[in-house]
Amino acid sequence: MALKLNNPLGKGFAYRLLSYFFANPLTSRVFSSSLFPGNSVSCSYSTIDFGNRPEGKGNINNLNDGYGSSGKISSGFPGELNFTGSSRDGGGISQNFNFGCLDKVESHNDDCSLDDYDEEEDDDDNGEHGSEDEVLGNIRSSLGNQKQADDIGRVEIDENEFRHPLVREVCRLITLRSAWDPKLEGELRHLLRSLKPPQVCAVICSQADERVALNFFYWADRQWRYRHDTIVYYTMLDVLSKTKLCQGAKRVLRLMRRRGIECSPKAFGYVMVSYSRSGKLRNAMRVLTLMQKAGVEPNLSVCNTAIYVLVKGNKLVKALRFLERMQLIGIMPNVVTYNCLIKGYCDLGQIEDALKLITEMPSKGCPPDKVSYYTAMAFLCKEKRIEEVNQLMEGMVKDNKLIPDQVTYNTLIHVLSKHGHADDALGFLREAEGKGFHVDKVGYSAIIHSFCKDGRIGEAKSLVNHMYSQGCIPDVVTYTSIIDGFCRTGKVDEAKKMLQQMYKHGCKPNTVSYTSLLNGLCHSGKSLEAREIMNASEEHWWNPNAITYSVVMHGLRRERKLSEACDLVRQMVKNGFFPTSVEINLLIQSLCQDRKTIEAKKFLDECLNKGCAINVVNFSTVIHGFCKIGDLEAALSVLDDMYLCNKHPDVVTYTILIDALGRKGTIDEATELITKMLSKGLVPTPVTYRTVIHRYCQWGRVEDLLKLLEKMLARQTFRTAYNQVIEKLCHFGNLQEAEKLLGKILRTASKIDENTCHVLMQSYMNKEIALSAYNVACRMFSRNLIPDLKLCEKVSQRLVLDGKLEEADNLMLQFVERGSITPLK
Repeated sequence: MALKLNNPLGKGFAYRLLSYFFANPLTSRVFSSSLFPGNSVSCSYSTIDFGNRPEGKGNINNLNDGYGSSGKISSGFPGELNFTGSSRDGGGISQNFNFGCLDKVESHNDDCSLDDYDEEEDDDDNGEHGSEDEVLGNIRSSLGNQKQADDIGRVEIDENEFRHPLVREVCRLITLRSAWDPKLEGELRHLLRSLKPPQVCAVICSQADERVALNFFYWADRQWRYRHDTIVYYTMLDVLSKTKLCQGAKRVLRLMRRRGIECSPKAFGYVMVSYSRSGKLRNAMRVLTLMQKAGVEPNLSVCNTAIYVLVKGNKLVKALRFLERMQLIGIMPNVVTYNCLIKGYCDLGQIEDALKLITEMPSKGCPPDKVSYYTAMAFLCKEKRIEEVNQLMEGMVKDNKLIPDQVTYNTLIHVLSKHGHADDALGFLREAEGKGFHVDKVGYSAIIHSFCKDGRIGEAKSLVNHMYSQGCIPDVVTYTSIIDGFCRTGKVDEAKKMLQQMYKHGCKPNTVSYTSLLNGLCHSGKSLEAREIMNASEEHWWNPNAITYSVVMHGLRRERKLSEACDLVRQMVKNGFFPTSVEINLLIQSLCQDRKTIEAKKFLDECLNKGCAINVVNFSTVIHGFCKIGDLEAALSVLDDMYLCNKHPDVVTYTILIDALGRKGTIDEATELITKMLSKGLVPTPVTYRTVIHRYCQWGRVEDLLKLLEKMLARQTFRTAYNQVIEKLCHFGNLQEAEKLLGKILRTASKIDENTCHVLMQSYMNKEIALSAYNVACRMFSRNLIPDLKLCEKVSQRLVLDGKLEEADNLMLQFVERGSITPLK
């Protein structure tokens, strides 16, 4: 629907109104192409993936779920550029890019404000932008008659552009980071001037890492006798809208303004989405204000983006209110708008409201499309409400003349399989085939994978045979699912036979296939065999990845073949894969448990020297290992090494050493270490308190303990510190010192204090000092604490035996006065 430019409410009202409601991050790309007309990326449903099925990817804990997905490890520009990881994961990536006069991408100190628009950035996204009344009160001007340039920057790149020799050569030069020199940069500069705008777009879209694409964009913009075409700016924004690189998107938008490039609402929409993905919601909302200052009027695609963001942030009420205001300023919703709301209802479990909206859409002048029905069907499939799914399919045909097609059945098959409803998915597969639809190998594999996850290997194999009968040849994903299923059920020999059958049927196993088999072997206690298969990987034309090494390493560790596990880690690092700090710690811990602490320290040093991710926990584990074998000198030496490696010890590290020093009786050294810990600003934990109290009470250093507790409590309060001191003193028989501290706990008179008093009374009774136990009971009564009656009866009986009749009668009388016992008549 077109935007009514003569709306009396005014353009200022529109911007202020729409900006108020934009308050939640975008976490998915559903309906992306509909939100931005002209986007070359096709619309995708969040629970379906009908694209290509990559090989050799996946996680061993969830093999082939989603048909293989893993983070990318990409290389970028040569020279000092070092990108590892994908920008989609939002993780921290080290980069050091000096290439011409190019600035770093996503610099924290760069562009702190959108100064072109005099709009200050604010990263605090938790608050509201302003009250609704305030927003509605800011009506500044009426909507003007500015022409909407809907065709500006339409991103459409022909597939042939990606195969163009110039494009391929530029991409090759970009990847030559290790051999980069001014000569190669000159070649790239020369090629850049020969590229047509669609070819520059193809280079940007060909980069696996979006940061590399953004670096290339910046570099090219600074070259002499070259200027980016409008389509290049929009392509770059399109790429960034799928990432969290919001600062980069903002800078590209600023460059467009500086270069005099006309910005359509779509350009601002891209920036809005990127801010939303990174969770900077206030900044995303302020994009609407930037549009106003730039004289660009909001259109339906921007409003749909805002509604979708609100929906994904579970702010459905605000999304509905946004819809009402949107219509007030003349922007009428379309099917994408309603589909977003339907998804919002489904995400909140309000399926009845979603179905009601589908029913009402024709009366609103916007009949539902298949996506509307698919969204509701997906929710019903998750809940296994198959009857209602069938009713909804009937409604598609009867009410809106939408005939279920192959996509419909693929949707149902995938959603049901994903949520473990393989039988129902198989039922729809049979129904689809009965209607003449051809279910592809992706649909079959989804059901097979679901069967295998449930251990139903026989049914999975039957379905594979059915695939052959239908002329659908299983691929590597299908076979890998079955191999994983065999391994899950402990049938490793069957898994190996299936791997051989893959070769016979002309299907080459990939890394995920072999990793599944190795995982099964390791869990069956055959880690050495798994190691041999991995060593022979080159003979079978597959390459182990980090997950493969991790699987075998953990298998060797579980079988206590620690030397072989360490050797495998060395081989892993040599081949360019680095274990995580958690994996390293598990191996170090196992070595220490076998009292091979010296080997653990050597392994730690080796990992550190080779650039592995070593942290304070790894050092603390080695220190704990030395403390367990009583080698405190070596433990303290590792502590010194931590400072040299700039790995600052934490409170756990100090607590381990304090306990070891206390066990040995070197209390003065322990005191120095505690003082050093406090001076570094570390906060003692409850474990630290218990350790210090236990060791100092063990050696009778009560005065030193009390002085130390005052310092520790000044840093971090610990309610039961003195309770523990009294109980530990009782445990070690130092009752006199324990009673001196009784006043410190009776100030609060809580249930914990009552239990501590009972411990002291029982300790006195164990030494047959009933009078002291009686005194403790009297002090409890004075603080309105009622001692344990049975314990006091024992005290009274002992007092009678000791000739203390008056005290015995007085003790029982206090119970009578408080109504705890009834006096004898």
